[in-house]
Amino acid sequence: MTFRRRCDTDGTMESLQDLFIGIAGIIGAGKSTLATALGKHLDLPVYYEPVADNEYLADFYRDTARYSFATQIYLLNRRFQQHQEIIWRGGGGVQDRTIYEDAVFARMLAENGLMDERDYRTYLQLFSHMSNFMCRPNVIVYLDVKPERSLERVQMRSRDVESGLTLEYLNSLHAEYERFVADISRTVPVIRVDWDDFKSAEEMAEVIEREYLHHSFLRSVSWSPTKG
Repeated sequence: MTFRRRCDTDGTMESLQDLFIGIAGIIGAGKSTLATALGKHLDLPVYYEPVADNEYLADFYRDTARYSFATQIYLLNRRFQQHQEIIWRGGGGVQDRTIYEDAVFARMLAENGLMDERDYRTYLQLFSHMSNFMCRPNVIVYLDVKPERSLERVQMRSRDVESGLTLEYLNSLHAEYERFVADISRTVPVIRVDWDDFKSAEEMAEVIEREYLHHSFLRSVSWSPTKG
């Protein structure tokens, strides 16, 4: 998978209010919670993962092999729409799961025999064509959460469509995310955060500013929460 570089080339350093911030992580990592808090703290629009209005999701969890391709195409389309809106409206934004992460799920489905190889090739070709019109985020915040903790959170929020999620599936997903982070950090600054403990939006904003200003391309950061 090829990741495009950000479009602006004048070398200027944007303020946090102008940043395109992607929040990455496996299911139940806490992406939406952090995206909401950061959006409020930095006065940035938040673009949430399409879950409640995803008309394929229930079918996907009911019969993954049958609906995997349709679901991935649906999500790719919706996230591309979000991605382009963030870029063309200007002024930054926070995206709850980036478009680049869709490939993580598609690859895992293909490798586990849950997506036809022909469909997977078509998906990759489509993503490649769409990537010609995409500009990369300024920074991706990767919420590194253990699969066991992820499963606990999924069970606590009790979404019917997620009731069939297993620890085995989340372990596979976590492994794919490790590959994803190693890959995309070559072109997009990635801040890896141990998100098992609660962190405030203020602390997270400070970490993003500090690490982004250092031009780090893969940083692991942790701290003790000051509240929560």
